[in-house]
Amino acid sequence: MSTNFLVTGGAGFIGSALCRHLCTNVKYQVTNLDKLTYAGNLQSLRGVEKLSNYRFVQADICDGIAVSNVLFENNIDIVIHLAAESHVDRSIDGPQNFIETNVVGTFRLLNASLNYWRQLGAEQQKTFRFHHVSTDEVFGDLPFDKGIFTEATAYAPSSPYSASKAASDHLVRAWFHTYGLPVVISNSSNNFGPFHFPEKLIPLTILNALEEKLLPVYGTGANVRDWLFVEDHARALEVIATKGNVGESFNVGGSSERTNLDVVKSICDTLDRYRPRMNGESYRDLISFVADRPGHDRRYAIDTTKIHRELGWAPRETFESGLDRTVVWYLQNEQWWRPIRRHLYAGQRLGEATP
Repeated sequence: MSTNFLVTGGAGFIGSALCRHLCTNVKYQVTNLDKLTYAGNLQSLRGVEKLSNYRFVQADICDGIAVSNVLFENNIDIVIHLAAESHVDRSIDGPQNFIETNVVGTFRLLNASLNYWRQLGAEQQKTFRFHHVSTDEVFGDLPFDKGIFTEATAYAPSSPYSASKAASDHLVRAWFHTYGLPVVISNSSNNFGPFHFPEKLIPLTILNALEEKLLPVYGTGANVRDWLFVEDHARALEVIATKGNVGESFNVGGSSERTNLDVVKSICDTLDRYRPRMNGESYRDLISFVADRPGHDRRYAIDTTKIHRELGWAPRETFESGLDRTVVWYLQNEQWWRPIRRHLYAGQRLGEATP
């Protein structure tokens, strides 16, 4: 018997990695629901688009009727909810879209899922899951020299983005406690890997370097993030959705803390090996420090003890091996990133995006 997944935001960075991963299992049927906003890219799904166990539906999670139709038409067993506005800089400049998508959209998706779940047979009700995918940014930040986020860490979001994700996390828990909807929640650290939208730190740095542009780093570059290779995250999402206990949350991280400056330097060093500059100098010479952004969290660090202990998950890639794979992918897949890059530089502020 097959398991029918609904992945919201499946044309985004993490969502497309999850769809590609799930589709390798012939016992899974995968429906990808995505609005196709600026960060959604069906080119990221070329490898699965013709598979018999994959289907794409263009729809908005804020459209409760459309979501309901998808749930019933595909007899969904597991919802993995990734659709979200996710770029902190964009949330600072225009928070309204983040409230509408991340808060209102999650509310509409929860209501549609609850109505659907209530109409299932008793056995399918027991196995149905609503897996809400969130971020470690809901916990705020940590001192540079101590502390780690656990599943019990109090919420203290700093940006409009993280506040909107915190609100959606609370809604999901409320739908579990009040209505009994069987939910699980995961909070992950910073992801990286192939198909990453070029406004984020790692792909932005790679592509700026290839084009001999400055490599912007906020402040002194001392801010610390825990980095998780996206394919490892996709594996974690599958195991949480299928094996995680109802009503619980799981932290997912790569145990790879790096300062932003160290990340940029590592990218430069990797490019120095694979694509040396014509002038013989290091890409490090392109690093440029810029004014820090408002409310910039100091440090994120994830405790992954629970997911290791209860579900047996652990990352397979180190930061170094994952970065090597990522840089090589961007070098070999200009046809994917070049049109996006061209659009971002078409007179838009995004061409100057920073980490």
